[in-house]
Amino acid sequence: SVLVNAARQPRKEKVKLPPSLQERKPNSISNKQVHDPVGGQVKTSSLATTKQLLSSFHLIPPSVTFGVLKEGCTYIATVILKNVGVNFSRFWVKPPPPRTGLRVIYRPGPVAAGLQVELEIEIFAMANGKEDIHGIEEISHHIEILTEAETLLLPVKANIL
Repeated sequence: SVLVNAARQPRKEKVKLPPSLQERKPNSISNKQVHDPVGGQVKTSSLATTKQLLSSFHLIPPSVTFGVLKEGCTYIATVILKNVGVNFSRFWVKPPPPRTGLRVIYRPGPVAAGLQVELEIEIFAMANGKEDIHGIEEISHHIEILTEAETLLLPVKANIL
């Protein structure tokens, strides 16, 4: 219970719910639900009264930090996009602008409930002339992943030497 602690005594402070149990996840923007007559929907009595999203994705890890990169080299990090809903769902990645040096490599198509897709985040380390006094330029960008229910934001950070 959220009213008592493990020793069965009343709690003094309020319990914080993790983001996975809250209505909205961090780094995401809810989309307007559009009824898809062709999409695979589960219609069972146990799911008729639930208010959770039936199609939802989680990013593992929720952000990518490349660290210090050598200019002129290409680096790759892998992020997993997992379908934690009960319906199969589709997604699309909005291409980052070329000035960031970022590219997302993935295989498009529907993702079944419980399965996951790998997204390869590729960065070509290039300096745009905005270095600080130590000769390091910071790159920071949010990659937009559009799903049927929400828009996920994947923060990517790197320092170019």
